[in-house]
Amino acid sequence: MNDTEPPSARPHAERLIEAVIFASRDPVPMRTLATLLPEGEDLDAVLASLRARHEGGGIELVEAGQGMMFRTAPDLAPALRRVVEIPRRLPRAAMETLAVIAYHQPVTRAEIEEIRGVSLSQSVLDALLEADLVTPAGHREAPGRPALWATTPHFLVQFGLKSLRDLPKRSDLLVEPAGPAPADP
Repeated sequence: MNDTEPPSARPHAERLIEAVIFASRDPVPMRTLATLLPEGEDLDAVLASLRARHEGGGIELVEAGQGMMFRTAPDLAPALRRVVEIPRRLPRAAMETLAVIAYHQPVTRAEIEEIRGVSLSQSVLDALLEADLVTPAGHREAPGRPALWATTPHFLVQFGLKSLRDLPKRSDLLVEPAGPAPADP
């Protein structure tokens, strides 16, 4: 089917799923999408049709944070940066703290400080909380019952991850030391 066909020529289920995903600010969980379909309709087939329909276009259907959402095509990012306001970047300390939480969650403030090797300012945690990237995740059963920190579902969406298992392996993030410099001939 092409884009000039009237909407009625497209299956109702495909149009409905597309509209729900488009209208949602957050990824729509698969189980929610499945409940919208008529009996016997295959969600995977509907999603495959939507992916194919938008392939090569300005938006693409992606799975993020245990749900489906539309995102702009990555190759258009340079042009979009000129007209779309880019959210403020997190400071380095906040990004380091976020990485520690993501890889070690649930984790206490003292553990974050030990791993980073520096004290953690409240402003860093506040920035991560304000950005909805971390959340309190209970308390450790230890003296003082320190708060535990974990990432949020928004963290997954922000970084385009389906789950925490999609985080890069820590070993892949290590920079290998440069070898000896080549000798001049």
